[in-house]
Amino acid sequence: MFESGSQPKFNPPTPFNNFVPPEGIYDMPTISWYRYGVTEGIPRALDMLDRLGLKMTSHMSGLSVEMYPDTARDIVQRGHEAAAHGWDWSVQSTMNDEEERAFIQKNVDIIQKVTGQRALGYNAPGLRGSKNILQNLHALGFKYHIDDVSRDEPFVVDIDAKREIAVVPYAVYLNDIRAYEARYFADGDFLDVMKRSFDRLYKESATRRRMLAITMHDRLLRPEHVETIEELLRYTLKKPGVTYMKKIDIANYILAAPNAIREPIGIVYPTIPGLYRG
Repeated sequence: MFESGSQPKFNPPTPFNNFVPPEGIYDMPTISWYRYGVTEGIPRALDMLDRLGLKMTSHMSGLSVEMYPDTARDIVQRGHEAAAHGWDWSVQSTMNDEEERAFIQKNVDIIQKVTGQRALGYNAPGLRGSKNILQNLHALGFKYHIDDVSRDEPFVVDIDAKREIAVVPYAVYLNDIRAYEARYFADGDFLDVMKRSFDRLYKESATRRRMLAITMHDRLLRPEHVETIEELLRYTLKKPGVTYMKKIDIANYILAAPNAIREPIGIVYPTIPGLYRG
């Protein structure tokens, strides 16, 4: 997740939230906390992935790309996928269709302008798009989104008889924000959780399609954290049949799979009066 600079300028979530500055006052430790992702975190992760020969997907906030174009170009030039992540951390879930499409299109445009790559995958800020997010993503030419935590394998949502979009699920429990920014886990504990999750999925893969999703955020890619991720990746790669794929490749695979799980949009996003806002 390439988010440096796109966070709210006042009182964003950080390890420094035990001190809340007066409204309208910039908090320099917080600003530098997010800038760490560009100066240290992303370069460190890219070097690690180069060593392992792996390609990944980077969900890029538009404002981050605008502020740090060299970082966005470096990610793509090393062979990784540039996917979209909204313009900034604005609340997308309350936007109407016109506002949401403009918010996403601005993100797509800056990524293409800076990197030359057209984003085909989307991750809404906080995983929360509007009630019509899938229809809007399809209209904007997206092939997949990741804002769904309902499965441990990719699947397809049928928007209607002629429209579809792939889902490459997110795994909140393997999110480094949960481990480090929320301080739920020490490095060793987080590594154990990731290994145990992989081990179970690997066993299940004998009889069904399985996918491990790991989320890294730029500002959290500190030396010890990247060491932990690299150990996990090396551990998984020792197992026969394990491969790592960019999300666009997973999306293309599942869209073409004759036995893919397909669900109608009304099941994935049920509209029960009084239960869901929007």
